[in-house]
Amino acid sequence: MISDRLKKQTEFVLKTDKMKTIGRQTYLADGSRKENDAEHSYHLALMAYLMREHASDEVDVSKAMLMALVHDIVEIEAGDTYAYDAEANADKAERESCAAERLFAILPEDQGEELKALWREFEANETAEALFVNALDKVQPVILTDAAEGKSWREHGVRRSWIAKRNERTAEGSPALAELAFHLIDKNVDKGYIIDD
Repeated sequence: MISDRLKKQTEFVLKTDKMKTIGRQTYLADGSRKENDAEHSYHLALMAYLMREHASDEVDVSKAMLMALVHDIVEIEAGDTYAYDAEANADKAERESCAAERLFAILPEDQGEELKALWREFEANETAEALFVNALDKVQPVILTDAAEGKSWREHGVRRSWIAKRNERTAEGSPALAELAFHLIDKNVDKGYIIDD
C-alpha cells in the first residue's frame, strides 16, 4: 500500500515537472533557444556549489542549493515575469505569494512548510544564503546573455541602467559576482548590445 505521504510527494514531483515548460527570456549560452525555469534553477544550484567561496558570508551550501532549486517553483502558476517588464512586475509579489500557498500545500505539511519558508527566505533576501542565491539569480542571466552575444538584450532594447538597478544588491551576496556582472555589462555596452544611458 502506498502511503499518503508518498502520494503527496509524488504529486508535487509531477507538478514541479511543469517547470520544464516555463520559458524565460534568457538564451542558452550558444544562443540556440531560451532556457526554461528547470534549467535555470539547476544552473543556480550548480553555481551555488561551485561559487560558494565567493559568497560575502559563509553559507550553508546545501541550503543554498535547495533554495536555488525551489526559488522559481511559484512560476508554475504565476508564470515567469520578465525582469525588465515594469507592468508585469507590479503584481508579481502577490501572484507569486498566492502560488506558493497553493503549490507547497500539495506536499506533506512538514515539507510544504519547510519549502515555503525557504522560498520566503529567498524573497526576503536577508540571510547569507538568500543574499548569495539572489546574487547568483541576477548574475546567471548576465553570464549567459554575454555568451549569447547579447541576444535577449538586443531583442528587448535593454538599457545599462535597468541591468545595474537589477544588480544593485548583488555585491551584498558576493562582491566578486557583482564585479563579474558589471564587467560583462560594460563589455556589452561597448559592443552596442546594451543601450548606454
